[in-house]
Amino acid sequence: MEPVAKSRHLGESRLPERSSAASPRCTVEGPALPHRARCATCLLSVVALSLALSAQTPLFQDPNHPAQKPHEVEYLYPEQLTLSAGKPTEIKLHFRVAPGLHINSHDPKEKFLIPTDFSVPTNSGVRLDGAHYPEGAEFVLPADPSQKLIVYTGEFTIDARLVATPGDHLVQARLHYQACDENACMPPRTITASIDVIAK
Repeated sequence: MEPVAKSRHLGESRLPERSSAASPRCTVEGPALPHRARCATCLLSVVALSLALSAQTPLFQDPNHPAQKPHEVEYLYPEQLTLSAGKPTEIKLHFRVAPGLHINSHDPKEKFLIPTDFSVPTNSGVRLDGAHYPEGAEFVLPADPSQKLIVYTGEFTIDARLVATPGDHLVQARLHYQACDENACMPPRTITASIDVIAK
């Protein structure tokens, strides 16, 4: 009886042959690198590209509604007042001018300068019975030291006297001003100061 010839592949596991269509690999120009180095370099390139794109496009920004620039002057507070109906009441209204800017005072030195003015719309249930504005500070233009202005900078307060009819009134008061920096002035602007006035 002839001995059975043992196969030379006995005990060896046959691995499936790889497809000739190799999986896509990232290609990096330059000297040949080991496989891991090539993949790490490719990954870093993708991350860098993603960061660059995210820096150019702010998150959650609607392209049809671009972000608005902040106002030169911001109304701070109060947001709500409780008054005695029909009785003049003194209140303090707080505003803030953006850094690097100034606005003309309520009583500027020159007539051609636009004053800062606070107003309350008619038929709002609240009437402005008077207002006292801060004096302002002297400001000298670097380009013309001979011209001195009286301006508001930083935070300032207007003392207003209001008279309200009974009820709850959402008043859209207004502040009209012109903001300038050391070199130029912006167009005159009016902002809204929303105040919930409750008169009892």
